Order: sequence, then structure tokens, then C-alpha cells
Amino acid sequence: MIEVGALRALRTVAALGTLAKAAEELGFTASAVSQQIKRLERQLGVPVLAPAGRGVVLTPAGQALAGSAPEVFQALERCAEAARSVSDGAPRGTLRVAAFSTGIRGLLAPVLGRLSARCPDLRLDITEQDPDQALRGVGAGTADLALVHDADGLPAPLPPSLRRRHVHTDLGDVVLSRRHPLARVEGPLGPELTGQAWVTSPPGTVCHQWFRRLFATAPEEPDVRHLVDDFATQLSLVATGEVIALIPRLARPPLGEDLVSLPLRRPPKREVHAAWRRSADTSPAIRAVLAELG
Repeated sequence: MIEVGALRALRTVAALGTLAKAAEELGFTASAVSQQIKRLERQLGVPVLAPAGRGVVLTPAGQALAGSAPEVFQALERCAEAARSVSDGAPRGTLRVAAFSTGIRGLLAPVLGRLSARCPDLRLDITEQDPDQALRGVGAGTADLALVHDADGLPAPLPPSLRRRHVHTDLGDVVLSRRHPLARVEGPLGPELTGQAWVTSPPGTVCHQWFRRLFATAPEEPDVRHLVDDFATQLSLVATGEVIALIPRLARPPLGEDLVSLPLRRPPKREVHAAWRRSADTSPAIRAVLAELG
């Protein structure tokens, strides 16, 4: 009988290309993953991996086995859900959720109290992961539910084995000191942003992409004084009155009395989706979390 853990290990190696990356994804050591693969090869009587430079590749037998793995995982999950459905259908057990940091702060954290009161037998284990890693974890079975956001307005590619649902639209606002001249502007901001000094997130982040779009058609480069990844630190610099910031609403800490947020005429936005395996469609735990997220 093929071990499910070994099959999952092979599938993860196929997706990531090395034993080390697969081990990191699965939360094991590379040696443990290697041993799982070796046991799988002994059970089958054929090799499933072959060395390729610093990585590994699947043999034809390994490719055939990895290609069939999703059907096995989905069948096992359907069995588990069928067993749960004969009970009262109440959400119970542990639901592993992978989500980006501001999604945890702005979407998950606010509903945990209500969810705990509604579903006392349900436990959420939350891990911070980037969208690509979160979707990979759900596909591999190391997470049950993912919260992901789109990239540059394009939803992350979704394999056929997963399903997703829109749960939130996140917008960006300008945050500034109440002493700043722009704080007196009525209505959404637009051309008034030209010539202002900024603190913004570093290149490579979603917020920096948003910031660059604000000035895509501007005749001159914006005056960026500071590059800071932490939003609370950005706000401490904004509080001096010397700079302003573009911050997503999900990421925004409490502003306090000295700061104010103003909307933009054409605000940048990102769509947030929840994703789960199709075979878990009937999961009471997933349905309970989705109901709280709205």
C-alpha cells in the first residue's frame, strides 16, 4: 500500500524541483523527505526520482504517479468529509489557514472572536505566506484554506483542483498629518499629490507598485524621501508632517488623533480571494470561515 505522506512528498518535489524546497514546504527535513521517497520506491519496485544537477527530476514512473496523486488526495478528502457529514455537521477540528500578513490583520483577526463563539470546537491554525506559497500549500494538502490577493490586477493562476471566492476589495488611501496642508483639502485627492514628499514601501512590494501607478503619467519623478516596509514605521514618519504615505486599508494600523486618511480619485485596489480544494467543498469548517469573511 502506498503511503499518503510519501505520495504527498513526491508531488511536492515534482512542483518545487528539489528535496530541500519540498522539505521546507512540508515542514520536514530534507533527509525525512528523502526517506519517504525511498520507501515509496521500495514499495513500487521502480525509481521515481533521478538526480539532475543540484536538483532532481521525476522518472517516467514518478511522473505517472505524481500525475495521479491529486485524484488520490481528493478521494481521501471526500472520505473524510463524508465521515464528518454523518455527525451534526458542526465545524470542528483544526483548519489550517495560509494568508498574507495584512489579510491576517485586516480580515482574519477581526472575525476570530465571533468564529470562536459560533464554533467552539473549531480551531484555526494560521500561517503567514505569500499568495503563491499559500495556493501551493492548499494544493499540496499542507493547508486547507488560503487567503490570497491578486498581482497587478491579475488573479493568481488557480489549478483545476482548487476553487476560489472573492471576499474583499482592498483600497489604498493617502495618510498624512493633520498639520499637513493637504489635510484641509475637501474631497478625494488627485493633482494635489504632485510635488509632495513621500515615505513608501520598497520596490518589489504591492504597495510600491501602487505608488508607481499614481505617478505613471506625471511629468517628473515623485519625491520619495524614505523606503520603509513596516507600515507602523511609515506612520511614525508621516506624523512628523514632513512626508505622506500611500497605505492599503487592510494594512493600516490605528491612526490616532494626529493622523488622517484621505481617499484618492482613482484609488489603487487589489482583490482578495479565499481558495480551497474542490474536494473540501462540503467542509463545515471552511463554510464557517467563509461565512464570517462575508
